[in-house]
Amino acid sequence: MKQSGTFNASFGIDAFGLEGVRSVAYNLEAPMLYEESLRRDEAVIAAGGAIVAETGVHTGRSPKDKFTVRDATTETAVWWGNNNAMSPAHFETLLADFREACKGKDLFVQDLFGGADPALRVRTRVICEFAWHSLFIRNLLIRPAREELASFMADMTIIDLPTFRADPARHGCKSETVIAMDLTRKIVLIGGTSYAGEMKKSVFTYLNWTLPAVGVMPMHCSANVNDDGEVAIFFGLSGTGKTTLSQDPDRILIGDDEHGWSREGVFNFEGGCYAKAIRLSREAEPEIYATTERFGTVMENVVLDPITRVPDFDSEEKTENTRIAYPISFISNSSDTGRSGHPKNVVMLTCDAFGVLPPISKLDPAQAMYHFLSGYTAKVAGTEKGVTGPEATFSTCFGHPFLPRHASEYGDLLRELIAKHHVDCWLLNTGWTGGKEGVGRRMPIRVTRRLLSAALDGSLNKATFRTDPYFGLAVPTSVPGVEPHILNPVKTWASKSEFAATAKHLVEMFAKNFVQFEKHVDKAVLEAAPSSQLAAE
Repeated sequence: MKQSGTFNASFGIDAFGLEGVRSVAYNLEAPMLYEESLRRDEAVIAAGGAIVAETGVHTGRSPKDKFTVRDATTETAVWWGNNNAMSPAHFETLLADFREACKGKDLFVQDLFGGADPALRVRTRVICEFAWHSLFIRNLLIRPAREELASFMADMTIIDLPTFRADPARHGCKSETVIAMDLTRKIVLIGGTSYAGEMKKSVFTYLNWTLPAVGVMPMHCSANVNDDGEVAIFFGLSGTGKTTLSQDPDRILIGDDEHGWSREGVFNFEGGCYAKAIRLSREAEPEIYATTERFGTVMENVVLDPITRVPDFDSEEKTENTRIAYPISFISNSSDTGRSGHPKNVVMLTCDAFGVLPPISKLDPAQAMYHFLSGYTAKVAGTEKGVTGPEATFSTCFGHPFLPRHASEYGDLLRELIAKHHVDCWLLNTGWTGGKEGVGRRMPIRVTRRLLSAALDGSLNKATFRTDPYFGLAVPTSVPGVEPHILNPVKTWASKSEFAATAKHLVEMFAKNFVQFEKHVDKAVLEAAPSSQLAAE
């Protein structure tokens, strides 16, 4: 076996039982990974210098193909209503077949950290079949200093083989695609998918498993901080503005997707950003756009002009879920440490395509837990096959697919931290106004930014608030620089009766979704639920 690169000579891949491999390249940096990706016809280069790869059939995650080993450790601790179970025997067979599939291959290994806090991070070895996947995960996780690699010992190992085809009968899975996690042995096996995001989300899932046990809150959120050390965190699902709003030129970006909240404060899990690229523009998001013109950036499923290789970010030809992955250092005002103090503000982002939620609301602690457990946003026409109009999506804790433990454990942790550190909580709607999607218009970005600024600088706390008649939320009646009617959604609709019917419909969807949590929360959280009876009073 030919081995090259910088690594701990006593901790090669043979220590993991991989034998008969043709070659292993450890911890290659971007130039050599570019060369290998191009030599192997895995990717092409776009105008500006980014590398572009296609992920084939899988242009997003495959949650139905994700499994957790059900053993003595996980039996009573894992939320099996949210996790597919795999038997230890099936996993052992799958692991043996992965080892067999590695024979004769050229593999790429990255030794990385998941977590910026040295006391809480997981040392992760990622073994990849594709060179561009190795570059992707190198961009997304935290890179040790070169001198640290000679003594690096992994806590967790990920093997990523896109060409592997699982056998449901043999491996206890559902299709030829499999993402199998043994949380006890700290092993992840990814096969049958070229979507690189599965690797980073596996690390996130593992930290979601380990950190609550030591009193640390793992969060699917972005985070930034101002010059006075005032931290804001932004929970939100894809398309709600989590990446866009956190990358503020007047604030330092801590991270754009995954963080922990410990006794010391907030820390990033990652060393990079994974931003949606659909309809990305230089004018609206100049910092993110600039990363697409840099050597080292990885772009997935982005359509290129066949002659000029200029990206067409407006094209949905391959998928709505076009992505760009780049080191966080590519953002000029990003944090060097990925760590900061405790949050002053928690912002929960929703894209309400029904157009009935206020553009901003202040949440009391019970409401914050209710909306955190609900994790509401809405899909719009065209985002997925078969979606022809607004569809409510509830992803509990704003990260439903990545929760090994029951949602209430994360909700309780967050509620305790919010109370302990006297955090202000906000629900920010980046969705529609003046009607639902297809009738109204998207909330103007200038309005969203103005409202967010007022929340983060503290001035919004001094506003006069009204109580929303459907959602029971505290809504400001006026904010300097914002037209007053926008703050009251019903005033933006042409038909008040249609607004009432739509608002009532969304209230009913909230209630139906929350039934699963009713026995896990106290009376105050139950009373924080939206109610059509409020509007009738």
